[in-house]
Amino acid sequence: MHYRKQVNTIVFYFVLAVFMTVILFPFFIMLMVSIRPSTEAIQYPPTILPQEITMEHMRAVLNPRVFPFLNYFKNSFIIATVTATISVIVGIFGGYSLSKLKFFGRTTINQSFFFVYMFSGLLLIVPLFQLMARFGLLNTRTAVIIAMVVQTLPTCVFMLKSYFDTIPLDIEEAGMTDGLNRVQSVFRIIVPLSAAGIVSVFVYAFMIAWNDYLFASTLLNATSLYTLPIGLNALFSTPDYIWGRMMAASLFTSIPIIVLYAISNNFIKGGATEGGVKG
Repeated sequence: MHYRKQVNTIVFYFVLAVFMTVILFPFFIMLMVSIRPSTEAIQYPPTILPQEITMEHMRAVLNPRVFPFLNYFKNSFIIATVTATISVIVGIFGGYSLSKLKFFGRTTINQSFFFVYMFSGLLLIVPLFQLMARFGLLNTRTAVIIAMVVQTLPTCVFMLKSYFDTIPLDIEEAGMTDGLNRVQSVFRIIVPLSAAGIVSVFVYAFMIAWNDYLFASTLLNATSLYTLPIGLNALFSTPDYIWGRMMAASLFTSIPIIVLYAISNNFIKGGATEGGVKG
């Protein structure tokens, strides 16, 4: 029995190592290309490790005359942060209502979330574009934020509703017995107990908005308002395009998502441990 457990452990970590290697290999290649000279990046036969290391591509990406990375970063960060914040706030109240309150049509609304997943974002482009044009919001960050909230909110509500379902009703009733009203109960009981789930939803909404290309490219046409995905695509058609710069810009673009995921992962683990101690 002990031998079988050791074998299963070895197989598990072997499969995990292979899986992680497959996932991380593209990032490794991106890093290697970004730190090697341009001539070496296109040489044949190619080499995995660079024969010479240079930081010229990373310096070029941070040069506003070559690639206005900081401006694109600012636009992406504003859009992603506001989108995630709105989706989480509205999602908390929507998820709580569907989880804890009884009202006519609740079952229909719950089932409609699965119906929403059947439609692609492409179907929303034309109506959203017409609405933004009618309200004079085209070529603004607000238009992209509204579009991304439309994209992320159904999933956020569904995820938070599912998380709130795991919180016993007795805990909330005990708080109301002590004098809390419904809103106070949400912020003093439900939200603290659901911190890990709320962080997960925030990261999800942020990631979707950060990586969006479809809506941003449709609703924005001013270069000063470009997000990073649009900027990376635009870099392909400029004289400044070379593989090293593209890989360096792509690496810089992925850093916020990696950092946010790492922070949220530690927060979720800490919250789970703290909850277990309190229990």
